[in-house]
Amino acid sequence: MTDVLVLNFTYEALNITSFQRAVKLIFSGKAEIVANRDRILNSPSFEMRLPSIIRMLYYIRRPMQKVALTKKNILLRDDYTCQYCNLKGERLMTVDHVIPRSRGGPSTWENLVCCCMRCNNRKNNRTPEHCNMTLKRKPKAPKYIPWIRIKRNTLPDEWYKFLFLYDVSIEERVEATP
Repeated sequence: MTDVLVLNFTYEALNITSFQRAVKLIFSGKAEIVANRDRILNSPSFEMRLPSIIRMLYYIRRPMQKVALTKKNILLRDDYTCQYCNLKGERLMTVDHVIPRSRGGPSTWENLVCCCMRCNNRKNNRTPEHCNMTLKRKPKAPKYIPWIRIKRNTLPDEWYKFLFLYDVSIEERVEATP
């Protein structure tokens, strides 16, 4: 993996860039290395370890944006995991209104959850209480748009303490790292 995590001056994750761009930022005096990889970058007159994380030496302002309420964003928020039975899988999931629309349930972050087809059919047009089903986690609106798009379980270990992800296994890894 030759991607490099770019941190703002305040150590907040900004984006992921190529190692070529990261090296340019370092040599132009705009960034510093926070963590290296084991691989070495060689030239005839210079040698350095490949950067894994760099930090900008000045603050880059990013405006906060609201997250659009879409089916994909609901599924991403819930990590493609059924909020009733914990079944996981991208192709098996749909979105369910906790309080059905026919009973006045709005289409909001707090009323929409990721749900497998089996649980959705079981719940049908009822509330979870009426069909003896409980939500694994109370739905809520995300506070920000994640600027960084990553593939899960492919991150270098040193990145976890700078990325705030929703996955429980990632949170456990963050707590476990010194």
